[in-house]
Amino acid sequence: MKRLYLFSSFLIVMACSEIKSLTANEIVNSAIEVSGGHLYEKSTISFEFRDKEYVSKNKGALQERIFKSDSLNYTDIKSNDDFQRFINDIPVTVSDSLARLYSNSINSVHYFAQLPYRLNDKSVNKELLGEKTILDKNYYVVKVTFNQKNGGDDFEDTYFYWFNNETFKPDYLAYDFHTDGGGVRFRKAFNERYVDGIRFVDYENYKPKDDKVTLTNIMESFLDNKLELLSKIELKNIVVTIEN
Repeated sequence: MKRLYLFSSFLIVMACSEIKSLTANEIVNSAIEVSGGHLYEKSTISFEFRDKEYVSKNKGALQERIFKSDSLNYTDIKSNDDFQRFINDIPVTVSDSLARLYSNSINSVHYFAQLPYRLNDKSVNKELLGEKTILDKNYYVVKVTFNQKNGGDDFEDTYFYWFNNETFKPDYLAYDFHTDGGGVRFRKAFNERYVDGIRFVDYENYKPKDDKVTLTNIMESFLDNKLELLSKIELKNIVVTIEN
């Protein structure tokens, strides 16, 4: 009986030692797969956000923002490092500083709308920090930083993502930023829906109630009701066009 127990214990130890821990890249790849996978690469995505229309083409390499102001029709087009503004279909010249500002704003909206797909951009670095239980669900915590090359003007920002370890969907994210005085933000996903196979969510956007909240303790601050709701990030009229 003792030999049988020892043998069983040996098998359990061997089985546990063969369990392969997932890497940050594998977690993100799984998240992308359950959120749309290859469909991101061959789709044109459009949606409305805060009275403006946004369009993403060519794997996100071509981004547009369309809106009306003072009876004029504006179309902003961002492609790689280039920016062009059209007013009533006529190209107009904008200063380099404004072009950079508009480009960053457009890219930010598209970036969050296409998460987690954008987490495989070339400039992204990913690190698995560990696992955490949040409201009786288990999560992988992944830290994301950016290289200066191709990382945009905000390459110094740091992000935390919480991926459900059963669904691999990112239910929460947080980030720090260094512009306009800096700070941290926390987002909770809600209103999940799939449009032609691609997952979209809206976000509750929170900010700290005091300056003691940092990126490393922001989840605990959220659970302890130490964050206040700043806004809601809601996408409307989403259209996905699958290209052949």
